[in-house]
Amino acid sequence: MKINWGTGIVLSFIAFIAFILYFVVRMSIDNRANHDLVADDYYKQELAYQEEIDAENSASANSAKLRIEKTAEGLNIIFPEDFKIEDITGKVSLYRPSNRHLDFNFPISLSKTHLLIPDNRLLDGRWDIAVKWEYKGKTFLHKEKLNY
Repeated sequence: MKINWGTGIVLSFIAFIAFILYFVVRMSIDNRANHDLVADDYYKQELAYQEEIDAENSASANSAKLRIEKTAEGLNIIFPEDFKIEDITGKVSLYRPSNRHLDFNFPISLSKTHLLIPDNRLLDGRWDIAVKWEYKGKTFLHKEKLNY
């Protein structure tokens, strides 16, 4: 059977469309591709976004900047030295964009002006860190993206 050029073009279009549809269907039903929201309570967190902006601005206005340094022991979060460490409370959240099962949170408990996150808790790659802390009734927030 002889196929002319018009039939060949139509068959090529049909093959290309079938190829694209195959990958669309495969990616939409594949369990390895997780299409969930970043957080389970995403909409609730979005409503409280103005509070985060205010906390970041408060940290800038009150010279309550944190420093985050990578050391041999792990990740070192250094709080301002002019703040009393016994009055600092809060939470540190580490978020891994590539795998939500590696995310973790822990409370801030200081004995010195720095907080150490052990190296064995952090895998190589990108991490988003958010330190939300309070000092004498004022809330501060520090967010940073790290390549560990």
